[in-house]
Amino acid sequence: MIPYSRQSIDQSDIDAVVETLKGDFLTGGKTVSDFEEALAAYLGIKHVCVLNSATSALHVAYQIIGLGVGDEVITTPLTFAATSNTAIQCGAKPIFCDIKYDGNINETKLEALITPQTKAIAPVDFGGNPLPIKTIKALCDKHKLFLIEDASHALGSEIDGVKVGNVADMTIFSFHAIKPITTFEGGAIATNNTEFYEKAKLLRSHGIVKKPHWNSDMIALGENYRLSDVACALGLSQMKRLDSFIAKRADIARYYDTRFQNNPYFTTIAIAQTKKSSYHLYPILLDSSLWCAKEELFESLHVKGIGVQVHYKPIYQFSYYKALFGEQRLSTAEDFYRAELSIPCHQGMSMEDAIWIADTLIEEIEKIKGCTR
Repeated sequence: MIPYSRQSIDQSDIDAVVETLKGDFLTGGKTVSDFEEALAAYLGIKHVCVLNSATSALHVAYQIIGLGVGDEVITTPLTFAATSNTAIQCGAKPIFCDIKYDGNINETKLEALITPQTKAIAPVDFGGNPLPIKTIKALCDKHKLFLIEDASHALGSEIDGVKVGNVADMTIFSFHAIKPITTFEGGAIATNNTEFYEKAKLLRSHGIVKKPHWNSDMIALGENYRLSDVACALGLSQMKRLDSFIAKRADIARYYDTRFQNNPYFTTIAIAQTKKSSYHLYPILLDSSLWCAKEELFESLHVKGIGVQVHYKPIYQFSYYKALFGEQRLSTAEDFYRAELSIPCHQGMSMEDAIWIADTLIEEIEKIKGCTR
């Protein structure tokens, strides 16, 4: 089975982890700060605070801005549930904004959703395709809102040569196994705000500050969201190959773009020339005539060994959200969900794999299309 995305681990990664396992510090050591400094240098940003997941990073970021009961966060329904779940954990209410047909939040619909209760906007760079983040930041500045960019898909993505992570008040990255690089699980907050950075370090470690000898003090209510030295050793090793990983994904994506151009069954998502995507995902959007056969196509591709996936079921469709907030419907998000399939596109593939996937995808759609005529 060729999955839609996967980690790439080589001997240098294994050696880095083993070396750290033999060292004095498995957690709380210098490897953590080394990884943070490497990330900050790569992104061109002042501060990076690593945590044990992007979910933890989101939770901490919301706490840093004082998100609480009665507050609202405007976000996208087309993402992993953590983006809004962590806002609810803080006592706030997620307000879902419809998307564009590229998977990213529709920035033209944001302002109409702003109320006196709005505290922040939390958009997502879907699949690694960078958001129009400067436009959203200008809106946040106009209304005195915080901007927390969930760039869990977008480490290494760029707009006009500038890495994602340089505009928002805080930007969240993920190092889950199938993301551009991995630390097993892991995440980070990137920010140019020194106060936010210091708060993030405090909250990820129980809210405790160390003083001379054994004397320490807890000055805030924090969590144990630390990332271990072992995980950071893997991250540091992976960083050395991050650009090559993204380049390989881009090569496969360009082949798909050309191969699938003007086919009658589905469209792809064009990445603007001013942008560079990490290609965490390569989505195809089925023609509406095939929406009813999507499950059949999904199953047939899995049988063939192509591990397609769907990204994402709109968050407001989950039973928990319906019980809490009632029924909701956003038209473009609904259509995108009906249409979307993510096909394999990652550094573990060969170009021969990509050619076979493209051939097989068209063949399987042809079979289904023939059955529905």
